[in-house]
Amino acid sequence: MAQHRSAEKRARQALVRRERNRAVRSRVRGSTRAVRAALESGDLASARTRLREAERVIRKAASKGIVKKTTASRTVARLARAVHKAQQAGR
Repeated sequence: MAQHRSAEKRARQALVRRERNRAVRSRVRGSTRAVRAALESGDLASARTRLREAERVIRKAASKGIVKKTTASRTVARLARAVHKAQQAGR
C-alpha cells in the first residue's frame, strides 16, 4: 500500500480512472455486439442506426485514450464494411 499522502491520492485516482475506463470499454464492446447482432438477425435498418451509435461510442473512447485511435478506426471500418456488405446482399 502507498506510504506517502501523494501516493495514496494517486492510488485513489487510479481506482476511479480504472472504473471509468472499464465502463467505457464495456460500452464499446456492447455497441459493437449490438451491430453484429442486428446483422445476424438481418435487420438492416437497425444495423445502420446501431452502426452510427457504435461509431460515436468507439471514436469517443479513442479520443479519451481508452482505445487506440488505429484500433478504433479499424473496428469502425470493419463494422461499416459488414453493414455495407449486408446491404448489397439485401438488394
